[in-house]
Amino acid sequence: MKTNLIFIKALLLLFMISGCNSDDDAVIQQQFAVAFENPSVSFSTTDESKEIKVVFSRNAPETGTVTVNYTLDNAVYGTDADFTTAPSGETGTIDIAFKQGDTGTTFTFNKLKNPIEGVTKAVTFSISKVSVVNSTISGNTNLAVSFTESAALGGSITPKVGGVNYPNQVYIDLSAQKTTEVKRDTWEIAFHSGTENKVFLNSSLRVTAAELSQFTDLNAVTSASSFTPALTFDEVTVNTVEEYKAGVKQSYTMYGPYADHRDGSKTAISEISSIDEENKVYLVYMGSEIPTSPGSESINTTGDDRGWFKIRVLMDGDSYKLQYAELEATTFAEIIIDKDSSYNSVAFSLTSGSKVSVEPAKENWDINFIGVFGAENGPTYSDYVLHNTLGGTGLYQVTTYQVVDGVTTEFDVPSYENFTKDDIEEASLDYKTRNIIGSSWRTSGYPNPAKLKNDRYFIIKDIVGNYYKLRFTALVNQNNERGNPKLEYTLLK
Repeated sequence: MKTNLIFIKALLLLFMISGCNSDDDAVIQQQFAVAFENPSVSFSTTDESKEIKVVFSRNAPETGTVTVNYTLDNAVYGTDADFTTAPSGETGTIDIAFKQGDTGTTFTFNKLKNPIEGVTKAVTFSISKVSVVNSTISGNTNLAVSFTESAALGGSITPKVGGVNYPNQVYIDLSAQKTTEVKRDTWEIAFHSGTENKVFLNSSLRVTAAELSQFTDLNAVTSASSFTPALTFDEVTVNTVEEYKAGVKQSYTMYGPYADHRDGSKTAISEISSIDEENKVYLVYMGSEIPTSPGSESINTTGDDRGWFKIRVLMDGDSYKLQYAELEATTFAEIIIDKDSSYNSVAFSLTSGSKVSVEPAKENWDINFIGVFGAENGPTYSDYVLHNTLGGTGLYQVTTYQVVDGVTTEFDVPSYENFTKDDIEEASLDYKTRNIIGSSWRTSGYPNPAKLKNDRYFIIKDIVGNYYKLRFTALVNQNNERGNPKLEYTLLK
């Protein structure tokens, strides 16, 4: 089935043709192309309705309609049957209205019944007519809707990271074509549900932590607490917790791993021991608030300080026992955090004192847009992308060319368009290094504004064995504002 890339190329070809014949220029410029945003949609047993998007090549020049027909595979239209649509498609066609200036339109598919186990039910929609004169139907002209979960054929996704301040983390399930947005300030720490007893930090808030190796009692720790003997790191001597705070916040790496490593290989908090005395108190810098105003180069990700906490984590059988309090407090709270094998980790908010829902079940996401904002003087990566190594997702990068000192070297690999399942290098799939994509899909943004790279794409194998090729198609919006990424991907079969 054709992808959005073909749709876009067709539009570009139209514009190129328009430059070849000035007599036809007025006619060509009026052409208006329409397509489904994606080639397929599938429903889980709990899904009841989904919005089907029709996209335009440019703003609609006038008010009008897109007419869609459908064909059925063991499905019946009607309120007492399998599905309905809004607007109504009872006659076998759906007329979807749009207004002048719109960039697309939508209709709703309502699934009323799940199929009996072993029975396939599906509906295929086809764009048949557009009311605008000189319009064309190009790209994803058909869309397949499955009543049962099946791997999406591909399409495009615009992760809703929230604009220039990146307020959201976004988890993406490619096979379900589903995104999950979570405010990045809803949690600070998370507890690993796997066999290793690990605690993770929320790097998107600049949360950092450092062990207070001389303390096992939270009530004995405040800013005024002294180290006896004093701590010495290279040529730096630290006498009190207050002095220690400066280095933890400003990324003095001689203090130890103050933040989780971006590739997932190290955590700032040591693995939790079953022996209580081996688990020390940790000083936790809570990072920065999400700012409300944009910064330079249309990006601003760190606001006011969120303060300091102290924590100690113990094991209670297979569960975690978290002790926590604000740094200057003389009492602390305690809570048991049970592992949940359906999830990679269980997130916790120190500020609200409660467990919070953050990432989806480990089988339900493949990649994650997550800002990695280091300590005060550390590096920041606003457009950072991880893949779900803990959940079993594998990934590798395909580089098509390289430019060194102005010399371009092309590599003997297929282009994104020509890459097929036969080209997959199974041994190259990485299930451990979670930041292979990272920020590599765009330039650094310093000293010049960040730009999208077109020399690479990525191959992904999800937890159930679906293979996808994926590349990024946008970094900014029409106003050149960051925080507006877009990607496209295709199922390899």
